[in-house]
Amino acid sequence: MILSNGCCEGMPWPRISPRWRRRLVTRRRKKASGGERWESRAASATLYPRSPELGGSAGILPRDCAKSEEKLLGFTRGRRAARAQAAPGWDHGPHSARGLDLSSDSWGAVGSSEIVVLLHGFPTSSYDWCKIWEGLTQRFHRVIALDFLGFGFSDKPRPHNYSIFEQASIVEGLLRHLGLQNQRVNLLSHDYGDTVAQELLYRYKHNRTGRVLINSLCLSNGGIFPETHHPTLLQKLLKDGGPMSPILTRLMNFFFFARGLAVVFGPYTRPSEAEMWDMWAGIRTNDGNLVIDSILQYINQRKKHRDRWVGALASMAVPLHFIYGPSDPVNPHPEFMNLYRKTLPQSTVSILDDHISHYPQLEDPMGFLNAYLNFINSF
Repeated sequence: MILSNGCCEGMPWPRISPRWRRRLVTRRRKKASGGERWESRAASATLYPRSPELGGSAGILPRDCAKSEEKLLGFTRGRRAARAQAAPGWDHGPHSARGLDLSSDSWGAVGSSEIVVLLHGFPTSSYDWCKIWEGLTQRFHRVIALDFLGFGFSDKPRPHNYSIFEQASIVEGLLRHLGLQNQRVNLLSHDYGDTVAQELLYRYKHNRTGRVLINSLCLSNGGIFPETHHPTLLQKLLKDGGPMSPILTRLMNFFFFARGLAVVFGPYTRPSEAEMWDMWAGIRTNDGNLVIDSILQYINQRKKHRDRWVGALASMAVPLHFIYGPSDPVNPHPEFMNLYRKTLPQSTVSILDDHISHYPQLEDPMGFLNAYLNFINSF
């Protein structure tokens, strides 16, 4: 799933009613012709029948987007809603481009020409950005988010060797598909997305063909140093792909997911049950729980390629910032921050309130957004 900003069209993930959430979790999406297609958008949403001009299928329209059907048609009439075309660096197999639907290009902040690309974390999706999406669209000309392969509403092939390198190539292919290969973009990342951003930075530094032209990089609560990264117990059990992995992934349900995810949030900032269901819907779509052990190989990849990815940060010449929730048990304070400041003295840092944990953009969206915009406005 790939998203771009605009009225209704650009907001990542809906707040889905329990009735439709159950259908989303338990049913696979039908093929495009004549069936139903699920599209993710942010904010409250209700199901509405799309007119023939919009493809004749079902969509999800945010309630707080007070746009008439006529205005919605006018906005989308000229859009290019096409599946991603195979291109060098994009199609890394029969599954990696299939099922990705591009949103329309649209105007964001008046007078701004800047672009921001959002790279989400594990095990969630572009839903991670829903609470700061509106604020970003008021500052940037374009806001672009995607669900990485294996996450959210994107394809989840199995068996498949998921890798950070592949995800970085998908981001490059996306920007090339959107015609942004020659424009500088700002990267805003979290957790798993931090490592994808590090690989993109390495390619940019070494002038690789097809590289993303990076204007700035802002990281947040990611395990960029393997020596200070403390994965959860379930992640430890799954990342090595032992005989228990297939059993654990098949036994995974909402109850275990919610309990496991809650521990990486602050004690006063944990998601509501409805928000947990929204996150679980993204995982359960296309049997995503069955590929979690394969995706978790990124932890081992971080160790193997530490010098490559940490070295890319240490030698970067573009503005670098880190937004940190200090109550994070995965990247604990002060161990992580002491090493970060020692290794990357050129980087600026924003440390949020003491009770903010691993998902700062969801736990303290206003504090996170202010920290990021202050960074963007500083250069």
